[in-house]
Amino acid sequence: MFVVPTRIWEYVVTAFLIILAPGPTVLFVVARAISWGRAAAVASVLGNNLGAFLISLLIALGLGPILQSSEIAFLGVQVAGGLYLIYLGIQAIRHSEVHAGDMKNVSGAKPTFLKSVKDGFIVGILNPKVWVFFAAILPQFVDRNAGRITSQLIFMGTIFAFIAFFSDSSWGILSGTIRNWLATETKRLVTMRKFGGFVMVLLGVFTLWTAARNR
Repeated sequence: MFVVPTRIWEYVVTAFLIILAPGPTVLFVVARAISWGRAAAVASVLGNNLGAFLISLLIALGLGPILQSSEIAFLGVQVAGGLYLIYLGIQAIRHSEVHAGDMKNVSGAKPTFLKSVKDGFIVGILNPKVWVFFAAILPQFVDRNAGRITSQLIFMGTIFAFIAFFSDSSWGILSGTIRNWLATETKRLVTMRKFGGFVMVLLGVFTLWTAARNR
C-alpha cells in the first residue's frame, strides 16, 4: 500500500521542472534522434527510465528505514539535496557547450529497438548523478509523520519515471522530426541548457531555504 505524501503536487512540479530542463540525458536522446530517428530515440528513453526507476527502487528500499528513524539523517539529506541541485545547475551552465557538442559524436550502424532499450538502460543505471539525485532529492518531499517512508519513495520514483518518459520521448520525437535543423544549430540547445541550469540553481536554493525553515 502506497502512502501519498502531503506535498505530492509540489513534488510533481519540481520533478517536472528538473526533467524539462535539458540535461545530459536529454542531449543523449537528441543525439539518438538526430543520428537514427524517432524510434531509436524513444527506445533509448524507455531503457534509460527503466534503469533510473531501478535505481529509485534500490535507494527507496535502503534509504527509507534510515529516514524513518533519524531526524538528523532526514535534515542531512535535505541539505545535501539542495547543494547537489545547485552544483548540477552550475555544471550545466559551465559545460553547456560541451554537452551540446556531444550530440554529434554518435556513430555506427542504426541499432535495433531492443539494442536501443539496452543502451538506454545501461546509460541510466550507470549514471552516478541519477543515484545521487534519487538519494538526495526525493526525500525532500517525504511526509515523516505519515510513516511508510519506503513506500512514499517508491511512489515518487514511479511518478518521476512516468514524467521523464513522456518528457524525454517528446524531445526524441521532436528532434527526430527536425533533426537537420538541430544538427546544424547547436547554439539553440546551448541556450536551453543554460536556462535549465539556472532553474536547477533556483530549486536548490529553495530546497535549502525549506530545510532551514523546517528546522
